[in-house]
Amino acid sequence: MADLLTTDEAATYLRLSERKLYELVAQGAVPCTKVTGRWLFPRAALDRWVTAGLIAPAALTHVAAPPIVGGSHDPLLEWALRESRCGLASLPEGSEEGLRRLARGEVMAAAIHLHAHEDDEQVNIATVAGAPGLHDAVVIAFARREQGILVAPGNPLGLSDIASVARSGARMAQRPLGAGAQLLLLALLARAGLAAHDLRLLKPACPTGTDVAQAVRSGRADCGIATRSVALAAALEFLPLTWENFDLVLRQRDYFLPGPQRLFGFLRSAAFREHAKELAGYDIDRVGEVLLVN
Repeated sequence: MADLLTTDEAATYLRLSERKLYELVAQGAVPCTKVTGRWLFPRAALDRWVTAGLIAPAALTHVAAPPIVGGSHDPLLEWALRESRCGLASLPEGSEEGLRRLARGEVMAAAIHLHAHEDDEQVNIATVAGAPGLHDAVVIAFARREQGILVAPGNPLGLSDIASVARSGARMAQRPLGAGAQLLLLALLARAGLAAHDLRLLKPACPTGTDVAQAVRSGRADCGIATRSVALAAALEFLPLTWENFDLVLRQRDYFLPGPQRLFGFLRSAAFREHAKELAGYDIDRVGEVLLVN
């Protein structure tokens, strides 16, 4: 139980008066739990809370984050943001950068699709659950997406997987570090017993999957990783690799704001289901489901 602090222990640990600590508890600003009538404070959660700067007076006013969805780019999400008239803008910079901006209060939500060497099914949830500064985050399912290798029509180099890309010396478009597709590439390389230097990776990195498609279509690259929907829109051939979880992350207090609620309402509409089917490569059976309340 040393990891659970009592009220007086937590006040001493945070160098606050007990009265101030009770005020923060009443505001829902500090991580804590009530057991048999007593408030208990997980030491690890307090550490993350302090590290994130949430103890600063500005944070305690709960100033709303800018109405922006950071993180990963996705054609279906971009369309939904526009068609739902939710007022949320898009800032696609990659999954990990989206989470960093969310922790700093620079975006209201982050779209993520993370990958690991082993369990990709739980990696989004596990990453958010342990992320500094996101102790009050929720993870909402958006879709499962099909990722694969984009190649020119007819697949002139006869590619099939990452190992064949390495053997052929194909010029491969890449995404920035921290982007979900780049994390997927690194995970696939590890599983195949390969390293990044075994591939002929082109520079500079492509900001989005759409840019990867353009690089392949123009002939600057022979291949690159992106979603089936991106390949279809660019009239490129698609070599399937895996299905991934594409989720939205935002703070609990922001979940109930008008913009996010308007978006989540639209995700349950027939128009959204029809457009997902039209784009192809999406499974939206769990859309809107709360996967984690941190």
